[in-house]
Amino acid sequence: MTHCLLTLNLPLALEDEVLDVLLAHPDWTDGFSVVHTEAFGPDVELPTVMEQIRGRAKRCDVRLSLARDRVDLVLAALKQACPNPSIGYRIIPVESHGCLV
Repeated sequence: MTHCLLTLNLPLALEDEVLDVLLAHPDWTDGFSVVHTEAFGPDVELPTVMEQIRGRAKRCDVRLSLARDRVDLVLAALKQACPNPSIGYRIIPVESHGCLV
């Protein structure tokens, strides 16, 4: 089975909404992690005065390890539950995964 890493990048304000969708379907993924990050660039929205001064936006990356054939299912559910153009995603093939034990 082919696996991939699906990374969702979203505004902090949408973190709970996205996580609620993912947590409601534990069978979709082998697990995920949440990393708070900052985004730069001409297309990045800077909603707060502090973000405008600093020139970067507080964001959240949600990284999911899952079977490649489930990616479309996850994205469709998120698009339905959280339709927002500020949520971006990347799909990266995973060559190998496992535990060190």
